[in-house]
Amino acid sequence: MVATEVVVIEGHGGPEVLVRRTLEVGEPGPREVRVRVRAVALNHLDLWVRRGGPAWKLDLPHRLGSDIAGEIEAIGPGARGCKLGDRVMVHPGVSCGICPACKSGHDNLCRQYGILGEHTNGGYAERIIVADDAVLPIGDMPFECAAALPLCTVTAWQMAYVKAELRPGTTVLVNAAGSGVSTMLIQLAKLAGARVIATTTAADKVERARALGADEVVLTSEEDLPTAVRRLTNRAGVDVAFDHVGGQLFEKTLACLRWGGRVVTCGATAGFAPNIDLRTVFFKQLEILGSTMGSKGDLAAALPLMRDGRLRPVIDRVMPLWDAAEAHRILERREAFGKIVLVVD
Repeated sequence: MVATEVVVIEGHGGPEVLVRRTLEVGEPGPREVRVRVRAVALNHLDLWVRRGGPAWKLDLPHRLGSDIAGEIEAIGPGARGCKLGDRVMVHPGVSCGICPACKSGHDNLCRQYGILGEHTNGGYAERIIVADDAVLPIGDMPFECAAALPLCTVTAWQMAYVKAELRPGTTVLVNAAGSGVSTMLIQLAKLAGARVIATTTAADKVERARALGADEVVLTSEEDLPTAVRRLTNRAGVDVAFDHVGGQLFEKTLACLRWGGRVVTCGATAGFAPNIDLRTVFFKQLEILGSTMGSKGDLAAALPLMRDGRLRPVIDRVMPLWDAAEAHRILERREAFGKIVLVVD
């Protein structure tokens, strides 16, 4: 057993429920490894789990944190594909490994699928034990950069390349350009040869979205989104839209699609029940595609692009893990463009 400093929630509520504690972490079991965590990045998922609700039935205290990077410091019996001292990132998805979905490479369709920090204890800790097939080598990539990549990259990869099947010449709409997933979607869409229209409500994020590759940026606090898209597409609309905001923005996003267009959604931070006119959906032959995370193979496919710099993490700021409560407040106030990364020292 190894004494480990952690940040946990002992109940649901505001950022103040995040507290520092010490616990014991054991040795890794068969085909497991213990990772000395060096950095862990925030996601909006952390906020939702911390606040609580009927969807989360957790054994408290609980550790948040889905995006983890660090070094392998212990290896369990039979663990494969890694060695002591390897610098790794951790795939945040957890599945059974034996069902038809897992065996066919679609592990995020496993009926027992979960996410580190949501369904099981996550990376707000000095150490964490994970399965050997969850770690991917990061080479000399800085830990802060590696921690900023896994969840948003694997989510965006499935949305862009599996669900939307982006092709050169496609015109896409990416909502909420400053989020982790959207910063990856912009980059992946440009790598596919697409034209990108991004949205933001904050004027100070417009140029940052352009710097990532967005061809056009709509400031939705000043201009109606469907009107702007019609102007930018000669009234045709976009081929594909990516959304994780939901609510009224999802309703406006549907109005931005061309006939036969598709929208891919992976979240609903602003509301779960948009008002959708189904006549528009079937008459314009629109497609609404849901997407959650991505397979282990998706993250492995993205890894070379991350390691050679074609996919770049967007990091707003780096803070100590022990300041996790303040990091949550910053994310809740929507003051970050890209990821907030917590370093563990």
